[in-house]
Amino acid sequence: QVQLVESGGGLVQPGGSLRLSCAASGFTLELDYYAIGWFRQAPGKRREGVGCNNKMSGAEYYADSVKGRFTISRDNTKNTVYLQLNSLKPEDTAVYYCATADSGYGCHDSGSVSYEYDHWGQGTQVTVSS
Repeated sequence: QVQLVESGGGLVQPGGSLRLSCAASGFTLELDYYAIGWFRQAPGKRREGVGCNNKMSGAEYYADSVKGRFTISRDNTKNTVYLQLNSLKPEDTAVYYCATADSGYGCHDSGSVSYEYDHWGQGTQVTVSS
């Protein structure tokens, strides 16, 4: 059974940092085969793609609002994907989700297409406030 479990969220002051983790299990192939996307949803707002990468196609995307502050990385030995959040702002407050898609889907240089992702985690809350 495929499962994605996010962790690492919490309360942080503006300008602070967090590292979110997304532990993957139950996948048939190595994690590098899959596109990984991070999304977030703030109260009353639509879900938005924060960033994604696809090791197989080389595609990578970050939303303009987080470019230069957020970074996605992977540790295949731990079957875990990370989202490093730096220079956090109050507007970054949201529930953050990780998701996976088969290679060739989900993550494109032009953006992260949420309906192309097959599996989603339950989310982790990030609150940026003084």
